[in-house]
Amino acid sequence: MSHYQGLQAETVTFRGHNGDQGEAYYARPTRGGKFPGIVVIHHLPGWDEWTTEVVRKFAHHGYAAISPHLYFREGSDSPDDIGARVRAAGGVADAQVMGDVAGAIGYLRSQPHANGKIGVIGFCSGGRHTYLAACTLSGIDAAVDCWGGNVIVDNPKDLNAKRPVAPIDLTEKLSCPLLGIFGNDDANPTADQVDRTEAVLKKFGKNYEFHRYDGAGHAFFNPTRDAYRPEQALDGWRKVLAFLQHHLAASATSIAAE
Repeated sequence: MSHYQGLQAETVTFRGHNGDQGEAYYARPTRGGKFPGIVVIHHLPGWDEWTTEVVRKFAHHGYAAISPHLYFREGSDSPDDIGARVRAAGGVADAQVMGDVAGAIGYLRSQPHANGKIGVIGFCSGGRHTYLAACTLSGIDAAVDCWGGNVIVDNPKDLNAKRPVAPIDLTEKLSCPLLGIFGNDDANPTADQVDRTEAVLKKFGKNYEFHRYDGAGHAFFNPTRDAYRPEQALDGWRKVLAFLQHHLAASATSIAAE
């Protein structure tokens, strides 16, 4: 069997929050068999090229992966322009994002090649959304929070109608294993906030593992950013793939050989 098998990647339509119909980027291996599903929650800058590369990376490693365009309701401009508008408006409501993630999970489960296992991974604001999804949505088997900021909210004034609850306050409801990837030079979340998140996870006896990287800040996986740190990113991706394989693979053959 070839180490580098084909994959199919395309933009698809999914039904999100309130049944709204939007775009998502979807990729899967073309070989036969059934595969675990991964929902990729994009970062605050938006549904951009790097996000599609992450989706294809998971397909290369044997997953059916989907990234819902969380800003599709904002029009058909470029992802960069839409992302700038959404950031200026303070982001999108948590309830809407959770509805879209649930819709993406439903899309994955409906595919004939699904093996029934679902993971969620998110970056930046998507890391926060991943933590929130793992505490509020059913049917998630593993979650990966990559440097999600504002999981802890130190100033109650930062809570509002769009973000009414700090994810950390929902930790008792965390329903699946959680992996956290963080840079020790990050300003959001800070190293202290990561420590405090870990303390709450321990308090409730949750299944989690955190990995922290010196010399890395926010977005250090992303080679399009000045913050990219190749050595730390390489190790971080290895941790992510090992974690997901452990919790999602139905059998050793479900994950493409590296």
